[in-house]
Amino acid sequence: MREIIFSRTDDRLGEFSVRPLDLDADAETLHRWVTHPKAAFWMMQGHDLARVVDEYRAIAEHPHHDAFVGLVDGRPAFLVERYDPAYVELVGLYDFQQGDVGMHFLCAPADTPVHGFSLAVITTVMELLFADPATRRVVVEPDVRNTAVHALNAAVGFEVVGVVGKPEKEALLSVCTRDAFLAARRVSP
Repeated sequence: MREIIFSRTDDRLGEFSVRPLDLDADAETLHRWVTHPKAAFWMMQGHDLARVVDEYRAIAEHPHHDAFVGLVDGRPAFLVERYDPAYVELVGLYDFQQGDVGMHFLCAPADTPVHGFSLAVITTVMELLFADPATRRVVVEPDVRNTAVHALNAAVGFEVVGVVGKPEKEALLSVCTRDAFLAARRVSP
């Protein structure tokens, strides 16, 4: 399953698109990304290929969790996970509201960083999620130590709710409404 489900053009960086993760085709790339030292907060550093495939197969089979590959000008460049926080990741840890959608994203490691790339990726992910009219808020729970992602989240309109304890980490729970995202993008609703 490799059809594009969403795309947008970044005037400076090109065509950003998203398609479902295809474990048969993407396993080695996915493994390289999630075990790279720059992906330390993904918590898969010691995973071999089979374990990464097993974890993403479980996501693919879960009725409330999805994974996608993001492309830039047709080349794989980032990973996206979308989940329903009423059933995955945040069950019982925050005040769930109808229309909440959880997400994770990971930019592929790059030898030469591109200024503005991570912001373009999170903007693409947010536009993808808000393209669904049922989505009212996007909810994230990055590690409290991941200051780089906290800054990106703030740049697209996330507001910090507080710290929540999860089995694997202390997480900085943050939410972003559609209006807050649009305001951060300086676009009127």
